[in-house]
Amino acid sequence: MEEWVGGLWHKYITRKANPEYDDARVVFDDVHKSVGMIFRALGGDAIKRVEAATGREYLSRKSLLQKISGDTQLVSLAWQDEESLRLPESLAIFADKSLNYDLYIWLAVLAAHHGGSFSHWAQNNQTLVVNVLEKFPALRNRYQRLAKAFVASRPTIESLPKEEKEMEQAIVNAILKPGSVIEFPLVNFAPKPVYLWLYPSSSADELIMPEYQEANKGKETENQENKSIKKAETSRKKAERTDAPDEKQGMMIFRLESLFSWSEFSKLDRGCDDSDDDDDISKTVDDLDKITLAKEQEQQKSAQIKIDLDLPSASEDDIPLGEGLKLPEWDYKKHTLVADRCLLQPMLPKGATAKKLPIKLQKLAKTIQAQFEQLRSVRYWLKAEPQGEELDLSAWLDFHIESQISPTPQRGLYKSFRGNNRDLSCLLLADLSMSTDAHLNDNVRVIDVVQDSMLLFGEALQSVGDSFAMYGFSSVKRHHVRFTMLKNFNERYDDQIRGRIQAIKPGFYTRMGAAIRQATKVINEQKSSEKLLLIITDGKPNDIDHYEGRFGIEDTHQAINEAKKLGIKPFCITIDTDAQDYLPYLFGSDGFTVILRPEQLPMRLPQLYHQLTTQ
Repeated sequence: MEEWVGGLWHKYITRKANPEYDDARVVFDDVHKSVGMIFRALGGDAIKRVEAATGREYLSRKSLLQKISGDTQLVSLAWQDEESLRLPESLAIFADKSLNYDLYIWLAVLAAHHGGSFSHWAQNNQTLVVNVLEKFPALRNRYQRLAKAFVASRPTIESLPKEEKEMEQAIVNAILKPGSVIEFPLVNFAPKPVYLWLYPSSSADELIMPEYQEANKGKETENQENKSIKKAETSRKKAERTDAPDEKQGMMIFRLESLFSWSEFSKLDRGCDDSDDDDDISKTVDDLDKITLAKEQEQQKSAQIKIDLDLPSASEDDIPLGEGLKLPEWDYKKHTLVADRCLLQPMLPKGATAKKLPIKLQKLAKTIQAQFEQLRSVRYWLKAEPQGEELDLSAWLDFHIESQISPTPQRGLYKSFRGNNRDLSCLLLADLSMSTDAHLNDNVRVIDVVQDSMLLFGEALQSVGDSFAMYGFSSVKRHHVRFTMLKNFNERYDDQIRGRIQAIKPGFYTRMGAAIRQATKVINEQKSSEKLLLIITDGKPNDIDHYEGRFGIEDTHQAINEAKKLGIKPFCITIDTDAQDYLPYLFGSDGFTVILRPEQLPMRLPQLYHQLTTQ
């Protein structure tokens, strides 16, 4: 009974302490597509993800009700960094639902025109608002509605302590008349959250205002350490760094009455934790406001050991071809193509023997081959040839008439029956990273679908007579990019090639830029006038070194542009349901397709090739 009453009291007092309009709430998940489109359409970084921001502790003064409720004040604010734009998980600030929606739109517009850094949080936001309203005058009325409603929702200035009145008045003036406030008074707390403005990408309470920082010097020193943010799937957490425990020094301290806690870090050496209640680590992370990171003392050695353990022994690994090829890599921070940064190793699948097409694919292969019959070489008459099988009566009649009028040099009077082979080459590049080991159902993995797709692709192109090659790739850091040759342009598609395809297995990571550069080099050596580079993948570029997030995306983007400049047409086929977040930036809006049902890939791949080569 006491717990039930206490629960009701807690809900009541918490709702009173943090009033929101639940009936007018707008959830980020419901608007993220439209908000993302607006952000990118108005000049926002096309590669940035638009995601929800998790609530974080905010050190503003608590009201009496907030003190009674005892809850830590968590706010979800808008901010961005190099990787993503983060917007509140939901907005229920206004009683009018349309205003909450308009606020999402306004924040997206602001973020699209913000450089990403702050020298003075309040002044920079005022300048940003002024610039946006000057560029888009049609937004003035919408902003004024938001500003007036937001100011009305804030505590009245008369209700605030004396030392905070001046700050609140300055904030209100800056909101209603952006650009009018040059100096802000000293305060000991951050002002109430300003949801109409953007915040720094570091801790929410770390407002980059010299006045605020000076007034708080020496206070809340812990928050100065929380500048590192740990990236998660859909949320960000505050982080702090500490030294790892040294297992070689000191004694082991343990008390039987101790309870292990995820939220409190102790500098104790726990070699392993075999408790049974830690299965859902992601849920535990969601419950934490702060994540403590310890740097391993033997980090470099352990990283090297990890790589060595990742790679199979030479006797079990695929067969290397040569010493490897050095390739450049794009450093987007320096805006430079760094020469010889990657080492690409051509390889052949180990244990590959000649094999027939699997029985399960033979019926489908015949169907696809029948569809491709229309693309076979079409024979037609070449007219006015100097030699040929028949006399070209039309050319002879023209020559006879012209020669009667004036002397006319003799020309071709025959026609010849010729075949017209399609002047194109295609290279199929398959992502063989470890993620392809994932199961689509109890019996089929992603790698199985990729194998079937490549086999049917080979059967289709063999029937039409087009020139094609097939390769796979994966990587372990920049010095080991594996480029598996399944069929080169000079080889005939036969049982030996089928055996290689059936011998491929999941590899490691996805350093896509290096693989695309090598594929570009291979296909560019072909003499055909049309060159098509098809890429099959199940995710975005990544590796275990710096090739994560934006670095990998930008390098891949650069590699694709290099291919386009050489007249090669790249096209991506993916089964990643999140591909819309990054593939338009990499390949363009018409340079990719998403297969929502991966099991359809074997049939869809030849169909896509048919469409791409008959346009």
